[in-house]
Amino acid sequence: MPPQPQARKNFLEFLRSPFGVLRVLQMVLGAGLWVTIAANKYEGPIHFVLFVAVLFWLLTLALFFLTLLDKQDLVPIVGGERWLLSNVVHDLAATALYLPAIGVMIYKTEKNAYCNLEHYKHYCVYKVYLVASVFACLSATAYLASAVYGSCRKCRGQQTLV
Repeated sequence: MPPQPQARKNFLEFLRSPFGVLRVLQMVLGAGLWVTIAANKYEGPIHFVLFVAVLFWLLTLALFFLTLLDKQDLVPIVGGERWLLSNVVHDLAATALYLPAIGVMIYKTEKNAYCNLEHYKHYCVYKVYLVASVFACLSATAYLASAVYGSCRKCRGQQTLV
């Protein structure tokens, strides 16, 4: 059965909204971060970065599809009229946890800067950590932008994401 015209309109409306664009951006950047780390050798505090990236990637994926399918009313306690506030809290929590993750990535990048020399023969994770640092910074920025936008909508008295 093909999607109803109204449902298709809601899909497109959400995907074109700032929240829809930011959610897609958050998912792409978060996936880029954890795939970059997971595909290479990592140890120690990088596990925290991987935890943050995967946790918020999965949560963002769930929020995205619940909103896209217009099923946020089915979520107990945080759905319905509280959906915008729930999304803002999620985005603020993601930003707050991405900040120490950025610190860890920058520290590990600087710690491995020695192996970026031209004649260094061993496996070097400097470029991997540098790329992961950029992904983490961009992800935190996307979550912060989403939190600010959602807070502005909430302060104006709006209850929906679109």
